[in-house]
Amino acid sequence: MKEVPGMTDEIKEKYFKAGRILSQVRSEAKDRIKVGASMLEVADFVEKRTIELGADGSAFPCNLSRNDEAAHATPLSGDETVFGEDVVKLDLGVHVDGYIADSAITVDLTGRYGDLVKASEAALYAAIDTVKNGVTTAQIGAVIEDTITSYGFKPIGNLTGHGLAQYIPHAHPSVPNRRIGGGSLLRTGDAIAIEPFATDGAGKVVDGSLTEIFQIIRNKPVRLPAARQLLKDLEPYRTLPFARRWLKGDTLDYSLLQLEKAGIIHSFPVLKEAAGGMVSQAEHTLIVTDDGCHVTTK
Repeated sequence: MKEVPGMTDEIKEKYFKAGRILSQVRSEAKDRIKVGASMLEVADFVEKRTIELGADGSAFPCNLSRNDEAAHATPLSGDETVFGEDVVKLDLGVHVDGYIADSAITVDLTGRYGDLVKASEAALYAAIDTVKNGVTTAQIGAVIEDTITSYGFKPIGNLTGHGLAQYIPHAHPSVPNRRIGGGSLLRTGDAIAIEPFATDGAGKVVDGSLTEIFQIIRNKPVRLPAARQLLKDLEPYRTLPFARRWLKGDTLDYSLLQLEKAGIIHSFPVLKEAAGGMVSQAEHTLIVTDDGCHVTTK
């Protein structure tokens, strides 16, 4: 099979540079996740350190999801929340010229969920070992489900890994965490993020009540001057997700609401395990090769 069109050596190097930066930030941030530590300080560290190390920016706001939260939790502006005895998912993204590295780890501050953490990690590495040119995403999903269930847990079936494209953190194909029919064929040069989620709950997530992350999905005129100004302020993020706490303005909440109503931005509510189960996550970004893959975020 032919390599994915457009995956040049120059673009590959941008993916790898983003991955190298992410790997260092992830390691440094992990050491800061402790009982009593400020969640906002950890998120700020991740996002600032990403720039300091030479990236063009965060590919999305630093996610710090705890316990039954699976994804999309990020601190509020002025947030005074500290970590307790939590199971913390640190999910971070780095981009270089829009080419993205995406990775996540789980930090168990309780000391009681080691097997749950191992289940998502083992599923991730079993999936990575499966990847090569010509493999389908359905095969990957089956490996992930088998590995997680072997530990006595359930995969979260309505969360998936995903393809990566320039300035697009969730591109084709979706990479399931469970058995499916069909699936998409992986080709040499595909950039994908595989992210198994394991739980002792129901095996699915639902939208929570809190939303702090948004993304521009289309551009069109808006009447409200404050909303027009906000849209201008959002231009540097292009189609990458952004956090409410990154923005300023007395009418910020109202302007975000107007842009969402107009279909210009999409919101990402915090995702919570449907039965309140504990959740672990593990994730790496990789580029598919003829006989395997290159993990850019190891």
